[in-house]
Amino acid sequence: MPDTTTAPTIDDVAREAGVSTATVSRVINDPDLVTVKTRERVQAAIETLGYTPNFAARFMAAKRTFTIGAIIPTMENAIFARGLQAFQEELHRRGYTLLVSSSAYKSKVEEEQIRNLVARGADGLLLIGHDRDQAIYDYLDRQHVPVLVAWSYDTNAHAPCIGFDNRAAMQALTEDVIKMGHRRLAMISGVSEQNDRARLRIAGVRDAMAAQGLDPASLDPIEVPYNIADGQAAFVELIARETKPSVVLCGNDVLAAGAIRGAEQLNMKVPDDVSITGFDDIELAQVVRPELTTMHVPHRAMGQMAAQELVGMIEEKRKGVSQNLKASIVRRASVRAL
Repeated sequence: MPDTTTAPTIDDVAREAGVSTATVSRVINDPDLVTVKTRERVQAAIETLGYTPNFAARFMAAKRTFTIGAIIPTMENAIFARGLQAFQEELHRRGYTLLVSSSAYKSKVEEEQIRNLVARGADGLLLIGHDRDQAIYDYLDRQHVPVLVAWSYDTNAHAPCIGFDNRAAMQALTEDVIKMGHRRLAMISGVSEQNDRARLRIAGVRDAMAAQGLDPASLDPIEVPYNIADGQAAFVELIARETKPSVVLCGNDVLAAGAIRGAEQLNMKVPDDVSITGFDDIELAQVVRPELTTMHVPHRAMGQMAAQELVGMIEEKRKGVSQNLKASIVRRASVRAL
């Protein structure tokens, strides 16, 4: 019987299962090389004994920790949840562990987290958007840590990216509502400083206005943090302006949900009195009433492809290949034609 006063070892598992320690090691590291019957017997022994493998030797031999870090701007809403879930699932399938941290949209915090993850031996990093000092990318290059950017596609950026064209996507959504007869446009945006996604979406609205014969200089977006309360307050501020908008374009679905609450606060009906659009097509877009017209972002495909590409960069020691994914308009009840 194993000594219950100490943590079970691989020798204990081997004795319990009636196999060699080499067989136990293969079950843990290369299960496909072991018959199903033997694998099940070893797994049962592992569960019975409460054995936890020590991967230190494997890490030393491979010169990797099989850990990948991801730094997202926020965990306070579901903007990144679906994509990150798909990212984690694909990493797990490939034998990697994910460490996640949040920067709260603060560049200094993100820089500190990047250095901490590198110090802890992360084999690669997933970052959101391209807005950061070149010195960070130079540091990662010196450390030989592959980095991949998601949620934003930019062929001129330092790091490879798996994302979509935020500017073109918002332009397409804006042109769609303009063609529905809307001429008085307003926008509630996320804070654009150190946030290329927010900045590009503002530019996309202006591009659409120019293309459709409207004055892009007339757009005066309100920039607020990504939360429902600030979206609500921003909507109330927009409606108080001399020229009331016929449509309020929001930088994401969270702000749009806040705008709908703002309309309720003012006893305005959406879309009868004002139309509202979102961006991202997270589950919230179908929960609010009326359901949001928004831009669908392929979050799951983006997360899965990002994991595949980043693991390829790590294991094949190659540069990453950027991919531009398609975002598409989803028309729902929050917008009406004029």
